Amino acid sequence: MTNKAILQLKDIFLRFTGEIHEVKVLNGINLDIFKGSSVAILGPSGSGKSSLLSIVTGLEKQTSGTVSVAGHILDYMNEDQLALFRRDNIGIVLQSFHLIPTMTALENVAVPLELGGQKDALKKAEEALNHVGLSHRLTHFPSQLSGGEQQRVAIARAMAPNPKIIFADEPTGNLDGKTGHKIIELIFNLQKKFNTTLILITHDPEVAKKCDRILYIQDGQIKENKEIKAAV
Repeated sequence: MTNKAILQLKDIFLRFTGEIHEVKVLNGINLDIFKGSSVAILGPSGSGKSSLLSIVTGLEKQTSGTVSVAGHILDYMNEDQLALFRRDNIGIVLQSFHLIPTMTALENVAVPLELGGQKDALKKAEEALNHVGLSHRLTHFPSQLSGGEQQRVAIARAMAPNPKIIFADEPTGNLDGKTGHKIIELIFNLQKKFNTTLILITHDPEVAKKCDRILYIQDGQIKENKEIKAAV
């Protein structure tokens, strides 16, 4: 971890105009996240966690404020520019695996590499699957894989392009406890191995304690709990 901020949010507000009144989602968020660190974001449903994730990945525009990620200011990028930004800098692991059912595990992982114009996409995809322990499942389709294996494929797909930041949004939400524990351990092992910045959205305080920092979002604002120490 370094003391260089890879993600900076300045005065982020998000508002939606409803039929009766304005809906306030994010209310003046300021946040610096440092390169190579791991950060957990907790909060109740409807607190703004998913909206915050959408903003920092360029999937949604904030009402006001500035978003800087990996040296890029996202505020004035158009959709094509944002898509290229995500391709080159961001890996996302979601609760739902979002694998392409007609493609093998190897092909699913190779897709973002091929779209990025990388040479030897299949070779790099195979290496990524080796990292997640699926070298024996390269030619299997999602329907032939367990839930844990499908999430491993999704993690390999996110990590294969060597992104600067990994966003994991409730990555164990569709898995049983034992499998979920293995997936969390895998994510942290890969994060440390490749010195990737990890931002983890979770409801589980025990999972959050594995991170360097724990942040809470409530009523559209972020607070850092100084009393909870991250596990070493």
